Amino acid sequence: YFDRPSAPERLDADEAEEIARSLQDAADLKKGAVRYAHPEHGVETEDDAATARCYFDRPSAPDRLDADEAEEIARTLEDAKALKKGAVQYAHPELSVETEDDAATARCFFDRPSAP
Repeated sequence: YFDRPSAPERLDADEAEEIARSLQDAADLKKGAVRYAHPEHGVETEDDAATARCYFDRPSAPDRLDADEAEEIARTLEDAKALKKGAVQYAHPELSVETEDDAATARCFFDRPSAP
């Protein structure tokens, strides 16, 4: 049956081993690509010796922030929020304008009684 002219070609051991290595390499590359594309997935390890320690709790860690530094950081973050809000308003003119001033009013130019 396998010696007939229409039989599928059989692979020798070297070719089969090369195909298996190529498929294993492709599977490893896919696994790496998934890890890179999805950093939210946790890291899994089988090595019990693989440990890590907290960067912030080490003895040589920088001291905690004092009140002045924390206040400066808070002001900087507030400025960044205001800049981001302005950038979003500039980039998206289709968003409605929100105001907190009750005296800020406007009439539609086209809906006025004297409109043509």
